[in-house]
Amino acid sequence: MSKSYDLRVRAVSYVRSGGSKAEAARLFGVTRRTVYNWLELGDDVRQKARPGPKRNRKVPEDALKQAIKARDDARLIELAHHFGVHPSTISKALKRLGLPRKKNVALQRGPAP
Repeated sequence: MSKSYDLRVRAVSYVRSGGSKAEAARLFGVTRRTVYNWLELGDDVRQKARPGPKRNRKVPEDALKQAIKARDDARLIELAHHFGVHPSTISKALKRLGLPRKKNVALQRGPAP
């Protein structure tokens, strides 16, 4: 969990004004490593921007139903590739729709010896 901007500024100011890093960590309720990280950021102690999701997270239910009707033997991975999502996203969408999973482990492994 990220700490508030105000807390980060106060901790860094405390250390820069002569306080020890360990004492700042105890005083502000963070680890010493956190204080070191904030000091390494220099003057900009604001939280770094985190990257957002790289893929779509939702699958349109109507489009999924149409894709399954068009090709009812499609596997999860094929449907996921079609919609640009992870196979688990397709699996969860199918579960919400009350449809069975599109998966055949025997075909994925190949013929039995």
